[in-house]
Amino acid sequence: MLPFISDHPMVCALALILIDIVVWRLFSASSGNWKLVARLVIFATYSAVLFNDGMNPMQIAPYADNTPLHMAATALQIGWWLFAARTLTVLLGALMMQRVGHTGRLLQDLMGAVIFLIAIIAAMAYVLDLPVKGVLATSGAVAIIVGLALQSTLSDVFSGIVLNTTKPYQLDDWISIDGTEGRVTDIDWRATRLQTSQGSMAVIPNSLAAKAKIINFSRPADMFGLAVSLQVSPHARPQTVLEALERAMQGCRQLLAKPAPSVAFKTSTGGGVEYEISGFVPAMGLKREVRNQLYDLAYRHLQAAGVSLLSSAESPTSPTTSPARALLESSNIFSTLRQEEKETFSQNMTAQTFRAGDMILPAGEASDHLFIIESGVVSVMLAKAGHTFEAGRMGPGEVIGEAGILGEQGVPADFVAKTYCTLYRIEKEYLKPCLDARHDISEAMQNLLDFRLHAAQHLTQDAPIVPVKKGFLHWLRNRV
Repeated sequence: MLPFISDHPMVCALALILIDIVVWRLFSASSGNWKLVARLVIFATYSAVLFNDGMNPMQIAPYADNTPLHMAATALQIGWWLFAARTLTVLLGALMMQRVGHTGRLLQDLMGAVIFLIAIIAAMAYVLDLPVKGVLATSGAVAIIVGLALQSTLSDVFSGIVLNTTKPYQLDDWISIDGTEGRVTDIDWRATRLQTSQGSMAVIPNSLAAKAKIINFSRPADMFGLAVSLQVSPHARPQTVLEALERAMQGCRQLLAKPAPSVAFKTSTGGGVEYEISGFVPAMGLKREVRNQLYDLAYRHLQAAGVSLLSSAESPTSPTTSPARALLESSNIFSTLRQEEKETFSQNMTAQTFRAGDMILPAGEASDHLFIIESGVVSVMLAKAGHTFEAGRMGPGEVIGEAGILGEQGVPADFVAKTYCTLYRIEKEYLKPCLDARHDISEAMQNLLDFRLHAAQHLTQDAPIVPVKKGFLHWLRNRV
């Protein structure tokens, strides 16, 4: 093998270049370290072949008396410089990838361009023996002309370098650039690409991103802020509105306890007063769900407090409607009752109040009455392995005690007042004949009971134990 290399160095050098190309194409992207090792070995072998035959890339090519050999040697020596530039670029890229990840791709590309430019100038100076000073002067003039022509593009390039260096955002971050909100999918030489919540692609030039106001919703990674604004009548007492919104905020379990959520007055105009509920959730995907839930809770608690949103100023109930009658109108279960039935029902409902921490209905107790929450927040507590945890929270319009009404049974949950609560009570002896006559209401209650029992069973059952596969090595370790 060695005699063949000594006799045919140019053929072997060309074969090494082809082998490098083939190996680089065949190896998958996941085997990047093996690709780098293969390239380093091939480049070292290629350099040894050239230097052994006198084709020093730092000198003019040999075989001056043989034009074909001289041209082939010149090409191989120039190829050595390009091969070295590519190998160095790949090596530095691999080292940078371990430190900065994919966000440093723009810097890698820029560094690679500089390395290749240096390699080309070195090849011209050493191999071709060209006057490099004149070439640099000419290239500098050309660079000025091209730079003026591509001023905006170069601004994007250097702004991209600044963004990659300062890292105000990274791939997969959810950000807002000058009002355009989306997830970062790519950062290249010219622009930053965002995938918006509507599924479209927004392309923002790096020069604009570097100057614009950037909001990164993904940092810190475990806390994402949200806010819900509501406008109410200017005639409503602010303290009443704030207390109702506080209860709505406490009724949302997904809000983080730290930093604590808050309710604040924002602005006041002749047409209405604006309030804002703000808080944090642990995941970006929860923001939309929690905002919708907060708005629904705010609507229900404000309605229970006798305050209407400006968008709901036209209430289906008259101003003289009693709280019990209004509660039946808003209840999903009893809303199908006829008007005269609602009037009779409301006259047989009695209000009962509970302080925060009071037990409303203990677990397993078959209630002889039905509660409808008029205002406040009720916690649903379950027990698992001797530990009690909060499974959910209830608000205005929801019912408690349907299990005792339907089948004289209880549910495995404690219903505890989380805030000061007002509940309306309907006795079983009055409610039972109505359920026998109105199958739609009894069916709605049964569906609610089935849902609650299934949810309680799912939350309290033990997770299945996954068997651990034990092989020969595990058996051998236990025997040693």
